[in-house]
Amino acid sequence: MRLKKLLAAEAPQQNVEVRGWVRTLRASKEVCFIELNDGSCFASLQLVADRTVDNFAELAHIGTGACIKASGNLVDSPAKGQRWELHVSELTVIGNADPSYPLQKKRHTFEYLRSIAHLRPRSNTFGAVFRLRNALSYAVHQFFQQRDFLYVHTPIITASDCEGAGELFRVTTLDPANPPKNNGRIDWQKDFFGARTGLTVSGQLQGELFATAFSDIYTFGPTFRAENSNTSRHASEFWMIEPEIAFANLADDCQLAEDFLRYLVKYALEHCAEDLQFFNDRIEKGLLDKLTALADATFSTMTYTEAIEQLKNSGQNFEFPVEWGLDLQSEHERYLCEQVVNGPLFVTDYPKEIKAFYMRANEDGKTVAAMDLLVPRVGEIIGGSQREERLDVLTARMEELDMAPESLDWYLDIRRWGSCPHAGFGLGFERLIMYLSGMENIRDVIPFPRTPGHAEF
Repeated sequence: MRLKKLLAAEAPQQNVEVRGWVRTLRASKEVCFIELNDGSCFASLQLVADRTVDNFAELAHIGTGACIKASGNLVDSPAKGQRWELHVSELTVIGNADPSYPLQKKRHTFEYLRSIAHLRPRSNTFGAVFRLRNALSYAVHQFFQQRDFLYVHTPIITASDCEGAGELFRVTTLDPANPPKNNGRIDWQKDFFGARTGLTVSGQLQGELFATAFSDIYTFGPTFRAENSNTSRHASEFWMIEPEIAFANLADDCQLAEDFLRYLVKYALEHCAEDLQFFNDRIEKGLLDKLTALADATFSTMTYTEAIEQLKNSGQNFEFPVEWGLDLQSEHERYLCEQVVNGPLFVTDYPKEIKAFYMRANEDGKTVAAMDLLVPRVGEIIGGSQREERLDVLTARMEELDMAPESLDWYLDIRRWGSCPHAGFGLGFERLIMYLSGMENIRDVIPFPRTPGHAEF
């Protein structure tokens, strides 16, 4: 029986069998205490074995980290902090662990645990992280499926760079030492796909195609950025959630983002209480208060221009300059939502020069219908926009940016045939897990982090 179910039992139980991994072991001549965890919940179960167990003499030699199977009776525990314990009648070692097991009972730094990422899920912290990640993955699908959104699997390999930043990992079968050339340049037509391809940075462009057929869709999958950044907030491989809604403007987009984030926070508070309590106690003091406040908060809205005025009039000495036309930095975002509105904040209508080509042009000719959702302690957590549905405006914008419209002719087709207003946003899943857990490094909320110079395991 899984420990999560067993520890929630309302009465003692006879002839129970449990399986899991040894967290700690204390043995004397008469009794052996084993702390067992099977990953189903944060709490462990204490096993109590005495000399009535046939192989009692061998139990003292079980190593921390060993995998065991035990059966016996679940009874009330006299020890503090636990309701039940298992009085063992039979115990079998499935796989022992020698003394070199790296997760002995002591505190380990997160840096060290990253070096043994294949074992860190057995630790308390990372057990909690990945249970939270699992629960929120389910909640993402539940939110959209309850609202009749279509789940779309967009390509991992693509010939388009959605953000236009040139940060694609290249996918090729050409011989790097001797690639075919045409007029001195690599002939990508000789490559496997007959074109220059890479790993996707976003499923948005393909998602827009499906939104003009199914109305409301979402993607949830891996994305990749070949950005040589070693910050605590950047990874080369991460997961993105990207809904796209037809017949929608920027206000509709903001409402969906608000409903989505609020839903996920409430889901975590309801379904991950034990793990969130651990994060509150050990990782970020006040985490539960922060999440509870966000779940019940009023989401404010201000334009980018209003935000710049607020920052300029703040009297604060910011590290980065505050000028209309410059992007907001984390310190600016946090000041706005923590000091100005004291809660989550949508900043809208950014200058077109700092936003992507596909965002809908506003009537002022200077700004686009973009939004960022800022939350206290973090800053931006969601970014989105209304998309440019007018073929002539979109084509002109691409030419203005020296983008060849014919390179995205398939994308422009939905503006030619049955175009409609539509909008969407992106939420980095790891950023969400960081916010909900209090973990400060993106490397610690993804099972096997990929960052510059690191692709182990």
